[in-house]
Amino acid sequence: MSNTIIKSNFKFPKQKSVYKGKVREVYNINDEELVMIATDRLSAFDVVMPKGIPYKGQILNQIATSMMKATEDVVPNWLTATPDPNVAVGHLCEPFKVEMVIRGYMSGHAAREYKAGRRQLCGVQMPEDMKENDKFPQPIITPATKAEMGDHDEDISREDILKRGIVSEEDYIVLEDYTRKLFQRGTEIAASRGLILVDTKYEFGKTKDGKIVLIDEIHTPDSSRYFYADGYQKRQDNNEPQKQLSKEFVRQWLISNNFQGLEGQTVPEMSDDYIETVSERYIELYENIMGEPFVKADVTDIQSRIEANVLAYLKR
Repeated sequence: MSNTIIKSNFKFPKQKSVYKGKVREVYNINDEELVMIATDRLSAFDVVMPKGIPYKGQILNQIATSMMKATEDVVPNWLTATPDPNVAVGHLCEPFKVEMVIRGYMSGHAAREYKAGRRQLCGVQMPEDMKENDKFPQPIITPATKAEMGDHDEDISREDILKRGIVSEEDYIVLEDYTRKLFQRGTEIAASRGLILVDTKYEFGKTKDGKIVLIDEIHTPDSSRYFYADGYQKRQDNNEPQKQLSKEFVRQWLISNNFQGLEGQTVPEMSDDYIETVSERYIELYENIMGEPFVKADVTDIQSRIEANVLAYLKR
């Protein structure tokens, strides 16, 4: 498992600073460009697991950059280049401190809230008499405040976002519009591959000239939940669990090992065999979401490969 990248410490020409998130590390180049490195770190319940997952960073980066190219005609994004399988380069942006979560189905966090008897999520009313994994009449937007590494993101309503001045009303209207457009396109892409895009999150930022653009990842198994379309309705009618494509399988494994990121809980030991299983599941996710075989990059020395590719790009 040594052929993974779980942290980086590059010194690129004209590098100003480095931001290290839960999974990605972002290098500021001369206050003009950002070099975003998708590591093999695994985060669940807002906690970073101690071991990396082989090829996970490559998988997330390639899905995200491909999906950005497939949606750039409906929503502008930050991306300008992909010099390495684990790297995306784009415009420097000031991120909005809110994640735009959109849900087409009552699953995951929404289902857990529903089971607890709550019928409002982020100020949005959920209908009565729904079952887990039922489709909402229309997709609902349930934002979350953006957390720093290790902290929990928190549900927040549109009203509180505006009241607290986290986002201006003018900008928030754009964020909602872009979120719905991206979800619609993502739903169409998923349907073409026999999948249902259940829920996802989008992050946005503002370029130096004030343009709002999509940033970070999009439609990956870390940021999104998918169901297999074939047999969906039959499973619902029979009260059976849906076949999922997301990292929910990791969350369920952690829950079964008494971990949900709560105070006093310890991350369970992940054996090499289990990590290999997680890697294989991520490859399966890639191939289903992308509709093409996954081609493994050379991981003999990931750090040197990334450094060489980024340096070659920056010297262009």
